[in-house]
Amino acid sequence: MTYKADRIGSARRGENPTVLRRLHTSFAAIGDVQFLPGYCVLLLDDPGVEQFSELPKARRLAFLADMDTLAEAVELACRKQDPAFRRLNLEILGNAEHFVHAHVWPRYDWEPADMIARPVWAYPRGRWHDPQHTLGSEHKQMREAITAELDAVLGRDDS
Repeated sequence: MTYKADRIGSARRGENPTVLRRLHTSFAAIGDVQFLPGYCVLLLDDPGVEQFSELPKARRLAFLADMDTLAEAVELACRKQDPAFRRLNLEILGNAEHFVHAHVWPRYDWEPADMIARPVWAYPRGRWHDPQHTLGSEHKQMREAITAELDAVLGRDDS
């Protein structure tokens, strides 16, 4: 079984190569596709939870705090890596994957004009499956930058 078939279980076993850091309730992972460099996913550490509303309120808030930590790290890293960084999009969807997770999408000024104001999911399907955007060794610098920012944010955690 590959990590994609069991993202959370493989993260818990230390076998998911996309994991950047273990956070309080979750795993911060870099996305499988990088057509928007720095895209990350936050995976709740419990694969049995299918919906955000199933979590007790304290755990929901802790997951949102982890999302905030990852978002801050991604923004700091992307801003340093690319001066065309514009903003972040944060999403908790759960329509296709039946486990709690959040998407952290960096957005850039160099994106096509017709996409700038649209959600990432409006990008053509080909963009998602183009091998040139698949996570690979060429993304090592971005991985390291996000991980370093995660460490810095966690080191000054105010909670």
